[in-house]
Amino acid sequence: MKAKAPEIVVVVNPTKVDLDEVRDVLQEVAAAVRLEAPALVETTEADPGFGQARDAVRNGATLVCALGGDGTVRAVAQELVGTGVALGLLPGGTGNLLARNLGLPIDSLTAAAATAFTGRDRQIDVGWMVVDPDGEQRTGNVRAGADNVHCFAVMAGVGFDAEIMNDAPDGAKDKAGWAAYVASGGKHLTDDPFTLELVVDGRAAPGGPARTVVVGNCGELTGGMALLPDAELDDALLDVATVSAESLTDWIGVASRVLLDRGDGPSLQRDRGRELTVRVDPPQLCEVDGDVLTEASELRFTVQPTCLLVRVERTSA
Repeated sequence: MKAKAPEIVVVVNPTKVDLDEVRDVLQEVAAAVRLEAPALVETTEADPGFGQARDAVRNGATLVCALGGDGTVRAVAQELVGTGVALGLLPGGTGNLLARNLGLPIDSLTAAAATAFTGRDRQIDVGWMVVDPDGEQRTGNVRAGADNVHCFAVMAGVGFDAEIMNDAPDGAKDKAGWAAYVASGGKHLTDDPFTLELVVDGRAAPGGPARTVVVGNCGELTGGMALLPDAELDDALLDVATVSAESLTDWIGVASRVLLDRGDGPSLQRDRGRELTVRVDPPQLCEVDGDVLTEASELRFTVQPTCLLVRVERTSA
C-alpha cells in the first residue's frame, strides 16, 4: 500500500525550465520513494515566489521546494522563515548558491529531488537587509513584510557587486552562465569609488573609499571560490568583505586572494558580526541574493539564527 506522504509543493520559475520535463522527473522521483506527486506552482513576473510559498504553508504543505534562480530561492525562503516548513532546493538558475554552500546536487534535477523528498532537515540562519531604515528600524527586530526589509540566505551587496548583476540580463545568464557576470564586471572596474562607513556590532570598522561591500550568510561562490571563507550557515554571524581596489592591478590582487584562499590585503578587508550598518556616499545600488533592488545611502544587516529548515542529504554535516 502506498504510504501517505505530506504535501509537497514546488514553486517553479517557468522561464528557467521545461515544465513538462520537470513534472515528469518529479513524478518519477516521488513514485520511486512512494510519495505522492508534488504540486507545481508557477511564479509570475509580479510575484517571484513570495505569495506562492505563503499559500503553500497556509494550505498545509510540509515541504516547499524552490526551482528557479537564486531569486526564487530567496523569495520562498523568506516566507518559510520561522514556519517549521522545510525548504527543498532544486537546481534551475545560474548560481544555485545556497545549494552549492550546502553541498547539494546542482547538476541533476533527479538527484536534487531525491534529496529534497527523502533527506533530513537542517536549521540554518538567514540575514535581513533593511534599505534606508527609518528611526525605528535602526534597532530591535526587523519587521518582515515592510517594503524595505529583505531576507537573504546567501549574500547581499552594495556597489560593484550590485552593478555587475544589474548589467547581466537574464538572457545572457541563461546562455553564458557566470561568464555573463564576468563580462558585466569588466564594465565597472573603473567606476568611481564611494565613501564607506562600516559599523560592526557597535564598533567602527575600517572605511574610507570603497568599491563594494558584500555581506554573507555563507561564503562560497561558483567554482569553489570562497569570498568569505570563515562564513558558516549556522554560526549566528554575518561575514562582510569590503573591496577598495583602485586599479586593475588591485582587482587582480583581490581576485588572486579569493581564488587562493589567502588572507586580507590592502584592497580586501573582512570582518564578522551579528549587526552591521553600512553607510555610503553617494548612494549605491544594492542587491540581495542576486536580486537588484534600488540605490541606498544606508543599509542595516542583522542575522536571525537557525530560523530556516533546509532539506539536505541524510549523511551530510
